[in-house]
Amino acid sequence: MRTRLSVAATGALISLGLAVAGCSGSATPTQTSTLTIYAAASMQTTFDTLKTAFEAEHPGTTVMLNYAGSQALATQLVEGATADVFVSANDTQMKVVTDAGLNATDPRVFATNQLQIAVPPSNPAAISTFADLTNPEVKLVVCAPAVPCGAATVKVEKATGVTLAPVSEEQAVTSVLSKVQAGEADAGLVYKTDVIAAGDTVTGIEFPESSEAINRNPVVLLKSAPHGELGQAWIDLLFSEQGQQVFADAGFGAAQ
Repeated sequence: MRTRLSVAATGALISLGLAVAGCSGSATPTQTSTLTIYAAASMQTTFDTLKTAFEAEHPGTTVMLNYAGSQALATQLVEGATADVFVSANDTQMKVVTDAGLNATDPRVFATNQLQIAVPPSNPAAISTFADLTNPEVKLVVCAPAVPCGAATVKVEKATGVTLAPVSEEQAVTSVLSKVQAGEADAGLVYKTDVIAAGDTVTGIEFPESSEAINRNPVVLLKSAPHGELGQAWIDLLFSEQGQQVFADAGFGAAQ
């Protein structure tokens, strides 16, 4: 009886061992990582494109893109938010982050951007120049001065001696564009790239005065980065031939 029990027990243990071995052999654990990018709202179209390419190149990696006005993102980071990479729409908001000592690398400018006037396709206020925006009957929407597109607007005003009287100041350039698209504004000051991304929902009007306020777009790896190597790989993608082509197609100026 003892022998039979021993054999049975041994057989059971062998079967259990084989089952466990079979299970572990069939399981192929996949390492997953989430790369968190805090990016200026004006980057949305291009970064959404690059996200697809990056995830394909780095299996198991998910790129989480947090878009907002650069000033809002910089404030969140200074207040303790954790991210891998910060991308600003101008040097001023990047300086907020670097002055707080949150950067692991020096900022690098990967693209530039420039203001355009966005109007509804029918252009109801017959806008054709920057000076036309001073007409008190024109419902103009701009970014708030703390937002990079708003800071650029203020620079143009000072350089030209023109004073604007907008009906609304928004916290992100995408909000300005949305109001023009919805017909809530006769005109809005946004980036050239926003006009291109909006397609036929708005009409863009170039104005020479915008050259007084070219926005530089810097990027930095953050000290708090949970995935520093992936963060650097994202930055490298921005400066790659592929990345620079995506930016050029969207209307951005070249990296500096």
